[in-house]
Amino acid sequence: MASSPILTGVHAPVLPAHWRDFVALTKPRVMTLVVFTGLCGLLAAPGHLHPVLAFTAILCIALGAGAAASLNQWWEADIDAKMKRTASRPLPAGRMDRQSALHFGVGLSFFSVILMGMATNWLASAVLSVSILFYVFVYTIWLKPRTAQNIVIGGAAGAFPPVIGWAAVTGDVSALPIALFMLIFFWTPPHFWALALFVKTDYAAAGIPMLPVVSGEVATRRQIWFYTAIMAVAALAPVLLNLTGVIYGTTALLGTALFALFAFQVYRRRESDPARMKPEKRLFKYSILYLFLLFGAVVVDRWLLA
Repeated sequence: MASSPILTGVHAPVLPAHWRDFVALTKPRVMTLVVFTGLCGLLAAPGHLHPVLAFTAILCIALGAGAAASLNQWWEADIDAKMKRTASRPLPAGRMDRQSALHFGVGLSFFSVILMGMATNWLASAVLSVSILFYVFVYTIWLKPRTAQNIVIGGAAGAFPPVIGWAAVTGDVSALPIALFMLIFFWTPPHFWALALFVKTDYAAAGIPMLPVVSGEVATRRQIWFYTAIMAVAALAPVLLNLTGVIYGTTALLGTALFALFAFQVYRRRESDPARMKPEKRLFKYSILYLFLLFGAVVVDRWLLA
């Protein structure tokens, strides 16, 4: 059953929300990677964009991501209240009322999309709009509460930023931004399922059908290994298609080999080892660094080829 935006057992806030609570709604830590991949898409694109307009484009990507995160928390406030890692967020903690969160998210959405169109072009604006709508309606409202494959399809929402950054400069979408989109798309399942393995009890308590809850840990570890293999192909595709050069190729090869090693350790693990970091935590942390490294290498490579 789809989650309801009505809070369960959460007291209405007495005081107006603090500005820090509105910032928290945007999930700034998650936004860092979104902004970085969008920036790399913009910097790797051929052509030139005035620095002020380039800054505005990245700002719009950040605001759009923040808008989607805010609407996600508005809809899932009752679910967040049931999970330890999210119970302190502004809505479940009672520091903000739902209407304020809804208005904030909708306002940011419209502002970011319109500003992107006026500052760069309407194709970039349209892709930004699709990314927000996809995250809110397809992933948050439709997929997440209904299927264990939610993160597989829903991963597309986080894969749009490099396409948006590229389109902001060029006014079109070509092979490289599509390849970068596919890299993030196939990176998302092993990244997110690694997290889901060590917060499985939270998802179970909230009734979210994440893969470890529905299919068990063994099946999840197998799927992480399977999607890592597909991600490896996507990671090497830009260099195999001659879209990037040796810098990216070397980074992708070495970085993906280490990713695969960590994923294989997750796949092989059957019992906990309290003396060492659990393989799924190691994979989750490394997966974030991995994406930073590969997208940074794309920019360096494109600049050297220019």
